[in-house]
Amino acid sequence: METVLQFILGVLVVVVGLAVSIGLHEVGHLVPAKLFGVKVMQYMIGFGPTLFSRRRGETEYGIKAIPMGGYISMIGMFPPAKQGGAVRNASTGFFNTLVQDAREVSAESIGNDDDRAFYRLPIWKRIIIMAGGPFMNFVIATVIFAIVLCGFGVAKTTVGSVSQCVLPATSERQTCDASDTPGPGVTAGFEEGDLITAINGVTVSNWDESTSIIQKSPGKTLSVDVLRDGQQATLTVVPLLAERFEQDASGNKILDDAGQPVTQEVGFVGIGPKQELVPQSAGAVLPFVGENIANVVHLILNLPQRMVDVANAAFGPGERDPNGPISVVGVGRAAGEIASVDQFTLPSKIASLLGLIGSLNIALGVINLVPLMPLDGGHIAGALWEGIRRFFAKLFKRRDPGPVDTAKLMPLTFAVVIVLGAMSVLLMYADIVKPINLFG
Repeated sequence: METVLQFILGVLVVVVGLAVSIGLHEVGHLVPAKLFGVKVMQYMIGFGPTLFSRRRGETEYGIKAIPMGGYISMIGMFPPAKQGGAVRNASTGFFNTLVQDAREVSAESIGNDDDRAFYRLPIWKRIIIMAGGPFMNFVIATVIFAIVLCGFGVAKTTVGSVSQCVLPATSERQTCDASDTPGPGVTAGFEEGDLITAINGVTVSNWDESTSIIQKSPGKTLSVDVLRDGQQATLTVVPLLAERFEQDASGNKILDDAGQPVTQEVGFVGIGPKQELVPQSAGAVLPFVGENIANVVHLILNLPQRMVDVANAAFGPGERDPNGPISVVGVGRAAGEIASVDQFTLPSKIASLLGLIGSLNIALGVINLVPLMPLDGGHIAGALWEGIRRFFAKLFKRRDPGPVDTAKLMPLTFAVVIVLGAMSVLLMYADIVKPINLFG
């Protein structure tokens, strides 16, 4: 029962964190819009029927039933077909109707406040307003990752024990006598909490890498770089040839046909692992954020193939890629697993849940910058194109071409919404029937 409650608590933490992140994303649009004088009719978290709302001044603030995003409603998002012209007469055809409806809704929202319409703003102000949401997500992620990296730390496997002597693996005696050979780790000066960062100048990123080098180096002098209490130190150790149990990938002893543990002679230093959170310096935060952004960009660039892989796994015998895309269902499941798994300490759980929320903000920021409407990046791309057109018109002394008629992109917007919706449904289905299990 306690595990179930922990699972639910983990899900709730991430749901609340996501809702707050969406709310702040919209604040990133709202604040510059109001500062630049644009009339904002609504600030809403979610979509669908309104659950709660309150009007303050000219803006209605509220929460809607479907917590899958949010929006602010600014007047005059689309310019008329011609600068200063009226809305065109109704056209026939589905896509023409989409364009016409967009213009009509935009024109109706303006009313008598044409000077406060979004499309009337200078290009740089429009870009700031539309980039404000993703920027806010990146700020949130940076703050969260700073707390996680500097306050909690990164999970690292450090030296947890140092053997005082060398005993055969099959020895029934577990205490050292004066006649026993001292452990190479003790002689070299290893201490509990040491983080091995390199051996003979070769960077090691985990405990298995260092163990592999040590086991292959009996009788060889190794220069081991360790991080101890925030300071770098270099130790010199000579692994001894010793009898050790063979283990599988899960750390279990390998048994022979008779059911007896299999042993082998390998290089031995006499240090044991312990996983702990190692705080990082402030200088590690921005590179960590940049790495997360690069990972999301790489995923988006390869999204068609990734979605094919998800479909093959969901409807076939294949396994999901643990580094592939997931839906809000998958995110919730991951949060629940993190909160309920036994081998995590409370600080590790908190750090992991915060890190998950930080990663979600990176994903929200990057996805919203994709230059397709109705995403923020689509409006930014439209403003930039308008700037390019006006620049060349001025350069060649031509008439100002006026605002870009972004309403013409409504058919593309319609297609993007359908594609995003289809991908969301597929990912949610896959996260239900073939979920990604973080801990096996």
